Amino acid sequence: MKTQNRNVDLYDRIYEIVRQIPVGKVTTYGAIAESIGIKSSARMVGWALNVAASRTDIPCHRVVNRMGELTGKLHFATPNLMRELLEAEGIVFTKDSVNINKYFWDPNIL
Repeated sequence: MKTQNRNVDLYDRIYEIVRQIPVGKVTTYGAIAESIGIKSSARMVGWALNVAASRTDIPCHRVVNRMGELTGKLHFATPNLMRELLEAEGIVFTKDSVNINKYFWDPNIL
């Protein structure tokens, strides 16, 4: 039971960071992991966001992989929804990727 509570606390910390990502910006799973002290656990961030993908209070669509790819898109209502949400915020794509250098928001600089 303790492990489950620890994951809930961790997920809440992840969600709090994701809520802070500004409109028109993205961050990465790894940057979030680093900001909460689990630098080598980007997958844990991904798992937390997969659980929350349908929640409207957490902008999961603003989290991409380190290459700017939409690896979480399969967890949205449609395969194109993540991209559509980002484009609606003014983010421009090159092929299937976000220009991470242009749109990156660093959660470590809060």
